[in-house]
Amino acid sequence: MATAPIRAFTHAKLNFPSSLLLVSSTPGLRTHFKHRLPDALKWSSSSSYVTLQQGSAAFSRRQLLTTKPNAAWRAGVFRCATIEEIEAEKSAIENEAKDRMEKTIEAVRASFNAVRTGRANPSMLDRIEVEYYGSPVSLKSIAQINTPDASSLLVQPYDKSSLKAIEKAIVNSDVGLTPNNDGEVIRLSIPQLTAERRKELSKIVAKQAEEGKVAIRNIRRDAIKAYEKLEKEKKLSEDNVKDLSSDLQKVTDEYMKKIESIQKQKEKELLTV
Repeated sequence: MATAPIRAFTHAKLNFPSSLLLVSSTPGLRTHFKHRLPDALKWSSSSSYVTLQQGSAAFSRRQLLTTKPNAAWRAGVFRCATIEEIEAEKSAIENEAKDRMEKTIEAVRASFNAVRTGRANPSMLDRIEVEYYGSPVSLKSIAQINTPDASSLLVQPYDKSSLKAIEKAIVNSDVGLTPNNDGEVIRLSIPQLTAERRKELSKIVAKQAEEGKVAIRNIRRDAIKAYEKLEKEKKLSEDNVKDLSSDLQKVTDEYMKKIESIQKQKEKELLTV
């Protein structure tokens, strides 16, 4: 029997050492793929097919990558992600998770600052927005806020024509303070908190902290789903995903501790008379 000529073979780059893909560009040539290579494969020839034989030492632990035929397959061209591209995807997932967690910490801190304590603090007005020339803007962007003493705030607008709009915004906010507008500046007196009110505010802070923790957990969940997607695409192994998930859990724990730390600090402020 005459040996069938092998005129040309093109190969695809491998995602991992565990992948093998052969694409034939010779008309009439059919390559057989199996999930597991046998101990020995062989070339045998006929007019219709060629079967590969080669020692199994280099391939006995490898699993073949199978894919459905598509335009690229029929054309004899198949491109797989490079190691650099896979590493870039992993880094992007990790960096995005950390960035979102950092923003969550900032949001929790802003929520805590809005909770009034017995001492004057300019951050108490951080969330107030003023209607200024038809557009909502933050109060601190159009006025200077000072603390002349421990029990009062002084709001001095850069534009005196905005005094009434600032006064209205403070009244409509949830800070629970009554503004005193003298035509030049706005003064805010911070009343002392009762013991009962301090306990109520402590519960509010605890709720806000828990919401922050839930947000951190959700970010972790999203990152793990992204890793699992790479695994399904054969870009990561199961062990890779386990290791990355373990590292992500350590990062998650760090941000949980940050929330607990600022929560304790805020509760201490609330309970200090």
